[in-house]
Order: sequence, then structure tokens, then C-alpha cells
Amino acid sequence: MNSPFFRPMLRAAVMLCAFGVYAVAVAQDTTTSLPDDFEQRVAACTSCHGAHGAGTPDNALVPRLAGKPAGYLLQQLEYFQTGQRRHAPMEYVVRQLSPAYLRQIAGYFAQQEVPFDHLPVPAVSTEVMRRGEQLALRGDSTRGVPSCVSCHGDKLTGVQPMMPGLAGLSYDYLSVQLASWRTRSRAADGPYCMGVVANRMRESDLQAVAAWLASQPAPDDMRPVPASEHTEPLPGWCVMGDSGVTP
Repeated sequence: MNSPFFRPMLRAAVMLCAFGVYAVAVAQDTTTSLPDDFEQRVAACTSCHGAHGAGTPDNALVPRLAGKPAGYLLQQLEYFQTGQRRHAPMEYVVRQLSPAYLRQIAGYFAQQEVPFDHLPVPAVSTEVMRRGEQLALRGDSTRGVPSCVSCHGDKLTGVQPMMPGLAGLSYDYLSVQLASWRTRSRAADGPYCMGVVANRMRESDLQAVAAWLASQPAPDDMRPVPASEHTEPLPGWCVMGDSGVTP
């Protein structure tokens, strides 16, 4: 247990246990005085997701939370709490938290504005990168695949209140999430839009679009655009989710 491999896991476990005990106390004792500094209350989140939810350069599979739409973040927390989305550490962290606390956490990270760390992308051919660009910007009508920008915004920074940004995410994270949608190990309410999209794409397409997205420089303004500014209609078989958060 003293090896470098186990030390990050041990630190994360300690943080999760500490946060879990604290969460239980809050849930059971409504008179508990919460710390004034909310950063202390999201320590279990930032121990994995980085300071202010900026992500962690040493773990490409941990996503950035900062600046994501509050509605989207709240919905994902609710999914982890109900088991619709599976990840043991996340399920443990949110298990005892109240709806009001989940809403506070989502709102906190949605308001964070921090610089991006551009993570390395595996070397791929020009042809693969060109295919990724096509899928991201124009889609593939022959396979019924809409473009990424049609849902995630022209700058791929997301759309309020529910559509997350793709800009700045790592190749590894994007690849894993696309595979999860494809195998239905990541769940969602409604028509399961991303499950449909991922299953209409070839395996090689998943690699191509993840490589292209991860290789793009982050826009200067990473904030998700208001729904009123997103003029591209969603595919007819897909609808915007709703987690009760007003942008």
C-alpha cells in the first residue's frame, strides 16, 4: 500500500470517507452549521475533479466540471444518486445528499471559470482527423448521425440549461463516454439521444470524433450559450432534458 500506484487511490478513499461522514451528519442533523466557505463542502469533488472543478491533467478520465450548465450537472448528480449512471465513488459521495445540496453543488461548479489544461491526443492519420471534423461539424446524413455542434453549440461549449460542452475534454474521457453510450452503461431519461447517435457511428468514428474534439484549442469564452442563441434545431427524435434549473 506504500507504492506510488496506491497512494492516489488511498487519498481519494480517505476524502470520500470523510465527505461521506460529513454528508450523513448534514442529512441527519438539519441544525448542523455548514462551513461558510463552500469550497470546503465540495472537497470530495475537487479531490478528484481538480481545484474549482478544472479537471486533473494526471487523470484524463476525470472530467472537468467548471462552467458546465447547472442543469446538466444537477441531472448527472441525480443519476448517480438513483443508480441510473454507475460509478462507485460518485454513487457513494452523493448517496446521502439532499436535493437542495445537490443543487448547490451543481450551481457552484457551473459558476467556476478556470483555465483549461490541454491534454495530449494520440497520433492519428490525417484521414481519421478529417472524418472526426466531418462528424463534429456536419455529421453524416448517410448514417443518420447529427453533427456535434447541432446539439452542443457552434463553439462546442454547451447550451443552457442542459447541454454540456465538449470543448476541452480529453480524448480518453470522450472515448470512454461514447463507448458507454453505445453499450448503454451510461443512462439518460427520454429518447436516449446519445445512445442512438453512438450506435449509428462505426467504431472507427468514435475514435475519429474523440481525436478531433480533443485536439481543438479551447475557445476564449468557454461559457455555454443561452438556449435563445442556439439556432440549430435538435434532431427530431431528440429532446432537451430538464432538471428544473433555470439558467
